[in-house]
Amino acid sequence: MVVGVLRLTLFLPENHSLKGKRGVIKKIKARIANEFNVSVAECDGQDLWQRAVLGVAQVGPDAPYVDGTLRQVVRFVEELHLAEVGADEIEVFHC
Repeated sequence: MVVGVLRLTLFLPENHSLKGKRGVIKKIKARIANEFNVSVAECDGQDLWQRAVLGVAQVGPDAPYVDGTLRQVVRFVEELHLAEVGADEIEVFHC
């Protein structure tokens, strides 16, 4: 069993309030969850209105599959054009 974790830093330069940020992040999380078989949560930057950090996790049979899926999530978020992707870190753990 393999567990993959993606830490995705997003910038929302056109956002001007926490309420607006919540709406954008909610859309991104829903789109990711609908497209991929992963878990998504906002894990840092909750009090900042132009920055968010999403944590995405997936369990799978092998490392290449999990790593590939998480890289697809990064590309998917970039193609949504709802936020700028600042940084992404992928870690894969073998259990």
